Amino acid sequence: MLADGHRKQLLALARNSIQCGFDGCFDAPDAATFDEPLRRPAGAFVTLRTLDGDLRGCIGSIRAREALVQAVHANALNAAFRDPRFCPVVRHELGRLSIEVSVMGPIERVTAVEDVMVGRDGLIISRGRYAGLLLPQVATEYGWDRQTFLDQTCVKAGLGRGDWRHPETVIEKFSAEVFGE
Repeated sequence: MLADGHRKQLLALARNSIQCGFDGCFDAPDAATFDEPLRRPAGAFVTLRTLDGDLRGCIGSIRAREALVQAVHANALNAAFRDPRFCPVVRHELGRLSIEVSVMGPIERVTAVEDVMVGRDGLIISRGRYAGLLLPQVATEYGWDRQTFLDQTCVKAGLGRGDWRHPETVIEKFSAEVFGE
C-alpha cells in the first residue's frame, strides 16, 4: 500500500504530465528524485473520466517494466492522447477531468473460476492472439457478478461470451491499488 502522500504525488504527476503534453513536453520524470516506493517497478493504469463519470481514456501497463512514476507518466499521456477509442483530450477539457490511478499487483493464473472475487480481482483473459483486461473496479461499477465479469472480459478480448470456459483460454487475476482525485 502506498502512503497517502505518495498517492497524491502520482495523481499530481499524471495531471502535470498531461498538461506538459499540451506544450509538446513528453519527457519522463527522473525516477531518482522520488521516494523509493515510487521508484519500484510496477505496472499501472491511468483512467480519465469526465465530471459526469463518463470514461474519457484509460491506458496502462500490465507488467512491472519500469519505475512506477515512469509508468504513471507514460500512461497518463497515453490515456489522454492515444486511447484509440477517443479523440485526444484538448487543453480546455483537462480541468473537467478526474484522474484515477490503478497500481497493478502480481498476476496469477486462475485454475478455478470460483477463486475470482468480484471487487478484489481484475481479470486478464487470453486465447491465441486475443487478450483482454478489465480492472477490479469495473465489475463493481457495473454491478456484475463473477460470470458476467468473465463474459465481459472475454468480450473485451474479442472473444465470445462464455469463451472463458474453452480449455485453451487462459484466465489470470490480479489485484490493484486504486485511488483517484
